[in-house]
Amino acid sequence: MHHSNIKYGLPALLCLLTFSACKFRQQVNTIVFNAHIYTVDTGFSTAEAMAIRDGKILVVGKKDDILKDYESDDMVDAGGKYIYPGFIDAHAHFYNYGLTLNSANLAGTTSWVACIDRVKAFVAEHPVQPGQWITGRGWDQNDWTDKAFPDKALLDQLFPNNPVLLGRIDGHAAIANQAALSQAGILPGQQLTGGTIETKNNQCTGILIDNAVDLVSAIIPPPSHTQIAAALRKAEQNCFAAGLTTIVDCGLLKPEIDLIDSLQRADSLRIRINAMLSDSSINYDHYLKTGPYATPRLRVNAFKLYADGALGSRGACLLHDYADRAGWRGFLLKDKAYYRKIAALLINSGFQACTHAIGDSANREILHIYAEVLKGPNNRRWRIEHAQVVNPADFDYFGRYAIVPSVQPTHATSDMYWAADRLGPDAVKGAYAYQQLLAQNKWIPLGTDFPVEDISPFKTFFAAVERKDDKGFPAGGFQPENALSRKDALRGMTTWAAYGSFEEKDKGSLEPGKFADFIILNNDLLTCPPDAILKTVVIATFVDGKRVYRQP
Repeated sequence: MHHSNIKYGLPALLCLLTFSACKFRQQVNTIVFNAHIYTVDTGFSTAEAMAIRDGKILVVGKKDDILKDYESDDMVDAGGKYIYPGFIDAHAHFYNYGLTLNSANLAGTTSWVACIDRVKAFVAEHPVQPGQWITGRGWDQNDWTDKAFPDKALLDQLFPNNPVLLGRIDGHAAIANQAALSQAGILPGQQLTGGTIETKNNQCTGILIDNAVDLVSAIIPPPSHTQIAAALRKAEQNCFAAGLTTIVDCGLLKPEIDLIDSLQRADSLRIRINAMLSDSSINYDHYLKTGPYATPRLRVNAFKLYADGALGSRGACLLHDYADRAGWRGFLLKDKAYYRKIAALLINSGFQACTHAIGDSANREILHIYAEVLKGPNNRRWRIEHAQVVNPADFDYFGRYAIVPSVQPTHATSDMYWAADRLGPDAVKGAYAYQQLLAQNKWIPLGTDFPVEDISPFKTFFAAVERKDDKGFPAGGFQPENALSRKDALRGMTTWAAYGSFEEKDKGSLEPGKFADFIILNNDLLTCPPDAILKTVVIATFVDGKRVYRQP
């Protein structure tokens, strides 16, 4: 009997050891549990909990399984709320948005006088010395009762000793006072390529369109590094509060990218940036030699070009005359040979080409130029930013050449009040056609273009699925046949946005091995009533598994 005890004792002991090993749980940095997690993986699976280690997701699954296998000093109880991958804005202007926080915000004004009042209020808050510049941005004469461009008379009267430049919402037009025009040496009747200096009775009205804006903006003294850093940190906080963890910043110069990089490396900027390089020799000279650049927080692998201006200022290049201005079709900002030259350069580099194209003529030209070098199906992910008005004959170029339409749903709901007046009833049908564009490659990245539009991803989501603005207009939605499903809208702000920048291995979904960038919301975006979408609150935002924002 005693002998048999020895015989059976060892397996029993092994059993006991194995059992205690099973009970021994792995230590991780953070466990998030008690949540409705939308992973946005390929199967669109959901989960209850996740374990995070070293800034990355280790495992996603059922709460009981994760609590059995892992332990942590940082337990995040989500209280049954909804978790999504951190939103990615696939087309915005983060750096410029930061700088606008140092200038007057004119968005949402209903008249020129209201604009002037905002400038006066801004100057009262940020007093200026004689000769110091006053800047502002965001006016849109299409939102005013009097839809004509304003003139500079009031600015000259109020600010005779301070140069003033106030940008239109789309950045493609601005108004300058006489002090600013004089400093820039601008005279009535002056001609330039790709831009207009408006005059009336042989005098400058102050309105500058497209390239003419640069004549003035180029002479404004730049803010100091300290001022920029503070502005970018403020911009970052606004992004985190909106649930954004990555921004594709469309059009930066090397010194601006270097500044972002240094702030991120010093840990004083935690948001992730995918910086598109602006179309400029300083960028080509450096980056075509060195190739794409990446750190965990920064990626530089694309060039941003401009084919035309905006529809609102009639700078978009159309195939037919503007319905509200006979004999005018807008213009390309450079000649076609230039775009061909850059496309030929970039096809032999590791960079994406991303070209701003609004009008149906601009879209056609760029699609054709891309097609010439891409030649057929490919994985280069060359993009058309906005793809705003597309002729029915041109949609299939996106699919045939795997060209990515990168769109901003709130443009549709901002422009719908007047888009048909500009384009006419036929052409407007191919405008903001997100469902038609999605059908081409079966994926589409979504952004906001902030500060041109509001920073809120919930407005993006709402505009994409409901085709209405934040006032709930129009009742049935604008061209609702082009609405996206809720799942596709969410993908457009997460996985597809990541894929649009070659970042799908690192972000966009909550899967093992990816960055632990996620947000906790009070609403289920996939099932809540439509009118609850815009009321959604970000409870917390996490980057690398660390909380970077908490609802106040």
